[in-house]
Amino acid sequence: MKNDVLYLDTAVTKRTLINFLRTEFEKAGFSKAVLGLSGGVDSALVCHLAVAAFGVENLLVVRMPYRTSSAASLEHATLLIDTLGLQHETVDISGMVDALVAVSPNMTPHRKGNIMARARMTAIYDRSMAWNGLVLGTGNKTELLLGYGTIFGDLAAAVNPVGDLYKTQVRQLARDMGVPEVIINKPPSADLIPEQTDETDFGFSYAEVDNLLYHMIDKQMSQQKLVEHGFALPFIEKVQRMIEQSKFKGELPVIGRI
Repeated sequence: MKNDVLYLDTAVTKRTLINFLRTEFEKAGFSKAVLGLSGGVDSALVCHLAVAAFGVENLLVVRMPYRTSSAASLEHATLLIDTLGLQHETVDISGMVDALVAVSPNMTPHRKGNIMARARMTAIYDRSMAWNGLVLGTGNKTELLLGYGTIFGDLAAAVNPVGDLYKTQVRQLARDMGVPEVIINKPPSADLIPEQTDETDFGFSYAEVDNLLYHMIDKQMSQQKLVEHGFALPFIEKVQRMIEQSKFKGELPVIGRI
């Protein structure tokens, strides 16, 4: 099967997204931005775009580890901070999370992970008020389509510059903008559960699903055409279910009309 995911003109994409950020912030009346810096490629790319758009003096990045968070995540976030000279804070969310977990002793790892994601967003929005800056989102197109994120957690943001880039494209642009290779090449993880990776959760790789999503969404191929193109029917059906079952995460709450 030919892998012909749409590759970026990185120069045009970079210019477009920087202008997008400046335009949206100007419309909202803000000149400063706040970003949760995870040590992953998505937040690293958004960080580079924000620095290019607003200057390093107008960006605050916040590291928000839990006690079981990967040490590598903090190291990679620190690498970016040191490389770009970023203004930064570290907020340990362990106490916030543990207070709620303590009243539910049989809590599953998934539930605990959701609490961690929402605790991080609580901290980010608190800092955004103190900093008088808008919160930047970091969810890429693959994650948003598949619902791979926590509603009112990591999916919450005022402006998201990378939401129309597949993960494959995020890596392309990140490399072009100088994000360190150690960040670009590491297995993506939400860092909510120890040893968790995105692709283990999915059961397929980003390269595989980006290729499918590109043909399914961008080229609007029917299921039959996708099969003819070489995609396995069970894979197509699984991804279609993920898209349908998570659409609510990207929409405003449904309001009953009277």
